[in-house]
Amino acid sequence: MSLTNWRRMEAVLSVPFVLCLLASTGVHGDSLTVLQAPEFVSFQKGDWPVSGEKIPDLVALTMGFSVQEDLSWPGLQAGLLFQRPRANVLVVVRGVDSLALPQSVASYPLENPVPFTLDSVAETVHSLFAEDTPVVLQLAPSEERLYMLGKANAVFEDLPVTLQQIRARLSQDGSVLASLPLNSLSRNAEADLLFLSEVQVLHDITALLQRHRHLAKDHSPDLYSLELSGLEELSRLYGQDSPQYRDATAILASVLQKFGEDVYGLYGNSAVVEVVTVKTFEAPLTRKSRSILQSPQISNPGSPYNLAYKYNFHYAVVFNIVLWLMIALALAVIAIAYNLWNMDPGYDSIIYRMTNQKIRMD
Repeated sequence: MSLTNWRRMEAVLSVPFVLCLLASTGVHGDSLTVLQAPEFVSFQKGDWPVSGEKIPDLVALTMGFSVQEDLSWPGLQAGLLFQRPRANVLVVVRGVDSLALPQSVASYPLENPVPFTLDSVAETVHSLFAEDTPVVLQLAPSEERLYMLGKANAVFEDLPVTLQQIRARLSQDGSVLASLPLNSLSRNAEADLLFLSEVQVLHDITALLQRHRHLAKDHSPDLYSLELSGLEELSRLYGQDSPQYRDATAILASVLQKFGEDVYGLYGNSAVVEVVTVKTFEAPLTRKSRSILQSPQISNPGSPYNLAYKYNFHYAVVFNIVLWLMIALALAVIAIAYNLWNMDPGYDSIIYRMTNQKIRMD
């Protein structure tokens, strides 16, 4: 075999090896990164993929709540039974598969990136701690959606939500425009302003928590769910190889790192901060907007077919408690009635016994 043919064969054989090497070391897909976590919430480092539809269950388990189905995922180990984190902060970043975060607890590949919400976790927090002041904040600035529950609404109801409010906030004193290295980003482009407005929202959330530290020191857990799509708009407009996209990615990585550290410190090192980076969702997410002061509906909303309520996984437990308690009470009543019916007044009752002795003495 000639030297030229040998080199051609060597080049052909080396292509699969290079592809395998890139797949194992260099190419990153959608990911779930844990930025901050207390010691009693044990995240194990490893390459264990987590499904996008299981993220709400994962958040519920980190907060110490039960889930309907067991999560057979080795990345999270069971922690202390009587100790739970004070808050869980989940940030979903659309338009990028991974961010160069300087420090993190663990990172896992994300498979099946379907849209998800933390509505079930929010309802659990509100139902268990309705008398306290839990912070339940779900925010998507790009869709101008704010969803809040609990008595802490008065603190966050002034948070800018619509794009017009956030743009007005960017022109005020103390905005992030004065401290961020914009580089190629423009203050006049719509996509650039969307990205900068999301960064401003992260800054305003930590600023509100610093002014109202009592919310982070109470006994009720808090829940934050933030969805950022500014990078997705920049990628669609400029492309991923553009300087605007690269500058925005670097800015967001540093901002998220600082945001996680600030929230973690405000909650006394007892908060879990996760970042989900997804290139694109496999299906569109549709959700109705709700008022920031709207309370959860208790009754079955407007069923035209008079259907029953949705099954609750606590139903079996409550049913068994009520059933066996009624059986025990019924058996107790039967036993007491039987003994009273067969009681001898002169022998079993001390009242009649004393009366009989008094009669004999007379």
